[in-house]
Amino acid sequence: MSQPRVLYCGDTSLDGAAAYLAGLMSNWGWDFIYVASDRQLAVVDIPQNCSLFVFSDYPAKQIDIALQTQIVEMVRNGAGLLMIGGWESYHGLGGNWNGTPIAAVLPVDIADHDDRRNCDQPVFARPTSTLHPITDGLPWSERPPLIGGFNAFTPKSDSQTLLQAVRFEARFDGDIVQLRKPSTTPLLVTGTHGSGRTVALATDVAPHWIGPMVDWGTERVSACAAGAGEIEAGNLYAAFFHSLLSWASQLTINEH
Repeated sequence: MSQPRVLYCGDTSLDGAAAYLAGLMSNWGWDFIYVASDRQLAVVDIPQNCSLFVFSDYPAKQIDIALQTQIVEMVRNGAGLLMIGGWESYHGLGGNWNGTPIAAVLPVDIADHDDRRNCDQPVFARPTSTLHPITDGLPWSERPPLIGGFNAFTPKSDSQTLLQAVRFEARFDGDIVQLRKPSTTPLLVTGTHGSGRTVALATDVAPHWIGPMVDWGTERVSACAAGAGEIEAGNLYAAFFHSLLSWASQLTINEH
């Protein structure tokens, strides 16, 4: 496979938060169909030979059960499935994905109540000891990225947790900042369904929940999808999402 074909649903609209992921995919030369958060998904929206479904801040009510079942079957036959966090992802505030056919094949259990965690104290993204193509090669220890919020979910028993959100209480002691009482929550979890790969990312791809991670890296990446505004982000942020979507779609990581 030289180029994935992606269905990307959510993140409000291309002139809003969706400009980030759409801009990145355009920068990579990927082919994608975009469906805004306020539009019902239809069969005709799904590209032929779709290799990856991405749902991000896209409420479950926008996909009827029959079409969700069809998507699940496509994942079983080899397509990828990625859910990215947000207020209308997982349960969230209006996401309500718990109990749906798509939720059943994600690698995490979704709560039946509000699972949003808005964080006003430092939250670092930290890899587990599991070696994986999504997280390998990025400076998690030397330059740990910070996020601003996430959905709380529970990894299923047959899944792999690759990243954790490490939350701290911060306080000043004179000129020294003390980070106290760390707690960890799963942030990135992978699994499979049949021949397809499934991924759950608890934080968002766009502000505000992605927080400072959108600027992760010392170099800048500018991108603009057709119909969207131009975005600017850190090169390590862009590299992480390239690895994430590449693995989920079963594209070799070093292909662009």
